[in-house]
Amino acid sequence: MDQLDEQDASESYCPAPAAPARAEGPPYADCLQCGKPTEYGVATPGVVLCPVCEWQEAQRTACSG
Repeated sequence: MDQLDEQDASESYCPAPAAPARAEGPPYADCLQCGKPTEYGVATPGVVLCPVCEWQEAQRTACSG
């Protein structure tokens, strides 16, 4: 029997990345695409985008399938 067949169907092979937490106040990180302030703190790891760039990126990736 194949190992993948043994896994529970509800179990994800690759877990989805956790969304970064929004900061309560300044200093805010700059958007990596447009440079405007984001809703995330400067210590937030990974790619941080402003709300407009986040929405545009979601639109691009949703229609790329």
